[in-house]
Amino acid sequence: QVQLVESGGGLVQPGGSLRLSCAASGFTFKNYDMRWYRQALGKERELVASVGVFGVGSNYADSVKDRFTIYRVDAKNTVYLQMNNLKPEDTAVYYCQGGPGAYWGQGTQVTVSS
Repeated sequence: QVQLVESGGGLVQPGGSLRLSCAASGFTFKNYDMRWYRQALGKERELVASVGVFGVGSNYADSVKDRFTIYRVDAKNTVYLQMNNLKPEDTAVYYCQGGPGAYWGQGTQVTVSS
């Protein structure tokens, strides 16, 4: 069955960095666009970044441009989100999404606080 498993979240100070990973299984990963979303407490889920097949066509929310980088390693069936210069407003549960049924992972918590 399709699985998306996120990891890499945690507590980080403002200005710090984290790298999130999303390991996919159960579908032909290289054939699908992949996306990272986030949902802060009391807010709607929002699209953070997306990457097309072969790593072509990355797009970012304005709030994370020049700080976050999405990339994929098809040989590992994994999509990553490198997050630099983190801000308190980046605090949220981060989810990856992709695959033939636009499946969701379980999410990983990112907390940016001093």
